[in-house]
Amino acid sequence: MSETKPVEDSKPTQDELAGSEAPLIEHLIELRKRLIYSVVAVVALMALCFIFASTIYDWLLQPYRDAVPDAELIFTAPQELFFTYLNVAFFGAIFLGFPVIASQIYMFVAPGLYKHERKAFIPYLVATPVFFLLGTAMVYFIILPMALHFFAGMQTDDIVMLVSAKEYLGFAMVLIIAFGVCFQLPIVLTLLAQIDLVNVELLKKGRRYAIVGILAFAAFITPPDPISQIGLALPMYALYELSILSVRFIEKRRAAALAAQEAELSGSSSE
Repeated sequence: MSETKPVEDSKPTQDELAGSEAPLIEHLIELRKRLIYSVVAVVALMALCFIFASTIYDWLLQPYRDAVPDAELIFTAPQELFFTYLNVAFFGAIFLGFPVIASQIYMFVAPGLYKHERKAFIPYLVATPVFFLLGTAMVYFIILPMALHFFAGMQTDDIVMLVSAKEYLGFAMVLIIAFGVCFQLPIVLTLLAQIDLVNVELLKKGRRYAIVGILAFAAFITPPDPISQIGLALPMYALYELSILSVRFIEKRRAAALAAQEAELSGSSSE
């Protein structure tokens, strides 16, 4: 009579999510809670930023003053400056609240991750605001002054550039937010590599499509001028190449860990 072997207990890592499954309604409730926290944070920061709207306005105006020292901004409607300050406050709230929004996204997805996946996710949570700040700094110190010098140089004795506060600040804020978001590309692709959705070979083969997609995205998200579009497209492609290096590092580390695990298993089986 053949002896029935007892069924081995599942590994703790495999049972780690046991009991954490939730019906759809609970996921929606959790999503609503995270959205409420994010909205409350943005609204509170917007109220705070409105108090300092003139200071933020001066900070955003500095590249324009450096490019066109004698120029003045105008507003063409009685209420335009008030709503411009509201837009400035909203911009400041998004800028300052970006880490809060990123943390709420993490808190929403964390219960569905294994413990080692949550640990692997934390460095990306830290890198997200860092890359966002890198993107905004590139706009403020490089792209925006370059574009403003270019446009100011097109003036003639008969044609003078008169810019409204609303138009300039809209131009500057769109560029800053766009670059901050686009600088998340290496983080997103590296996370996708962590869960085996992309690999180095796929990213290499997709270079030509990535170039077309980057150019189209830059043309869509930036104001319709070549300086802004090229200024966004070139860093995005550089970030794409950086993503390939990051994904290659992830694959090498995973292969080394797998080889060490196989060596450990073969050594234990030989005993």
